[in-house]
Amino acid sequence: MKTLFLSLALLALVSFDSLQYKESEEKEKVNTTLDAWHKAAAEANYNAYFGMMTDDAIFIGTDPTENWNLKAFQVFAKPYFDKGKAWNFKAMERHIYFDKSGKLAWFDELLNTQMKICRGSGVLVKIGAAWKIKHYVLSMTIPNDNTDEVIKIIAPIEDALIQKAQSK
Repeated sequence: MKTLFLSLALLALVSFDSLQYKESEEKEKVNTTLDAWHKAAAEANYNAYFGMMTDDAIFIGTDPTENWNLKAFQVFAKPYFDKGKAWNFKAMERHIYFDKSGKLAWFDELLNTQMKICRGSGVLVKIGAAWKIKHYVLSMTIPNDNTDEVIKIIAPIEDALIQKAQSK
């Protein structure tokens, strides 16, 4: 009985280590995908950038009107890529999480951008051996102490958007 208990305990420990290793390995793959995606934009590599997204991907930008499916986002972004310079985001911090299946990951990241610090968050799905971006949200960060100043600037624009949305 003692031998059976020790064998089961050892098996559980090995399985736990194996799961941790696999998650660590997958985390590195997700990091690599996101870093390559940001790099493709910085290098204006349109095919590489959009090739890392799913066919049904959604991109939500910093402007309240920017909620695009993949095709609409491609149309919006193409002129930037055609000029040879899209945007240049570099992750300063990133947190990655997985569902129990290991085929779905979500993340949040702080980015150094031309807009200063932004926050990105999103969802990736594992398709075969590759991780693809399914949903991405980009937000500008506002220090809490400066919220009132920013509200004064955006209020006229966003009040009109709010009124339009409420009239629907």
